[in-house]
Amino acid sequence: MMARTKRSRRSYSAGEWGRNRVRVFPDPKTGIFQIEWRENGRRLTQSLKHRDWGRAKRQADEAAAGLATYEPNGKAETEPEPLTLEKLFEIYGEEVTPTKAKRTQERDRVAMRMFLGFLGPNRRPETLSQRDWDRFIRERRAGRVGPSGKPVSNRMIECDLRFLVAILNWAARSRDEQGRLLLASNPLKGLKAPVEKNPIRVVLSDEEYRALLKVSPRVDWRFHVALVLAHETGHRIGAIRKLQWNDIDIEGRTIRWRAEHEKTGYEHRTPMTDAAIAALEEALDRNSARGKAPVLPSTQDPSICVRRWMLDDRWRRAERLAGLEPKRGRGWHSLRRKFASDLMDLPLKVLCQLGGWKDAQTVLRCYQQPDEVQLRKALDSRRGVRT
Repeated sequence: MMARTKRSRRSYSAGEWGRNRVRVFPDPKTGIFQIEWRENGRRLTQSLKHRDWGRAKRQADEAAAGLATYEPNGKAETEPEPLTLEKLFEIYGEEVTPTKAKRTQERDRVAMRMFLGFLGPNRRPETLSQRDWDRFIRERRAGRVGPSGKPVSNRMIECDLRFLVAILNWAARSRDEQGRLLLASNPLKGLKAPVEKNPIRVVLSDEEYRALLKVSPRVDWRFHVALVLAHETGHRIGAIRKLQWNDIDIEGRTIRWRAEHEKTGYEHRTPMTDAAIAALEEALDRNSARGKAPVLPSTQDPSICVRRWMLDDRWRRAERLAGLEPKRGRGWHSLRRKFASDLMDLPLKVLCQLGGWKDAQTVLRCYQQPDEVQLRKALDSRRGVRT
């Protein structure tokens, strides 16, 4: 019998999957430890009525030992229960999902519920095939599968299927406490997901940015600071809105981007422009908090960062005030594309460091889009070489 403590959150498991697995974890509201086990296929939970972590782990080991039954030769009396999709998703959700960012954790849970509803909780993963793959694509594209109940693009379908393939790949590499692979191989390996042929990747123009910048102080000071930082740093709005004052070094003219808020997953520092410093100094005048306090605090609770929906709402309001016609794809990420396109002459390694990109090919494929001025400049330089 093996036991393991997870580092991503305070949770301790003992026993074997399908046999005598027991888990203890704190109630998120009260902090009192709960014990969880399965009986006749049902998941049962009971309060341990204390907050002693060491004692809770000992109780988990004792409970797992009590549930285990052995033959005289030391082998279990019953074979492990067959792995179902529901059980596989439960293991993945307990061991892998908590290591991801909060928004990604929620997407994982939504996607797992969707696949369980479509394929069935008792479906054996090894029985999945091309027919299931093709059927999911048809139904998802038609809007008959998914939380929204609406047709979705190939891009969304591709993301869903990549997530399912990632779980199956993980299961094919992971073993239980007896050393057995959870899944012998990924039955969907090599199948092609639909690809969006003409994805909409809008680049915010200089004229549009100046129009938004002009009206931004009238919209909200948080929106104004976020707009300038997104334009001057090229970073995602998710990382910008979660900046704390201890990430900002105005004297050194640098910003620290923490790993937990970066899609690339690594911490780095970037220099600041005069415009970025001016915006942050305005935020200092508006917000007297320092240290771990957010640079862009929520309107209701200054101790937490501003909500994403609020910044999206302010963006739409700024568009109306600036007289910009609504355009699909124009939003915070269009500023990131503008940053990459404006700095197209830089070496890719330098640009990736400045904007927080991990893969240079992603910049070339999805972000950099030359405009007419750059194309004409390139042709003029070629004429000069010919002359």
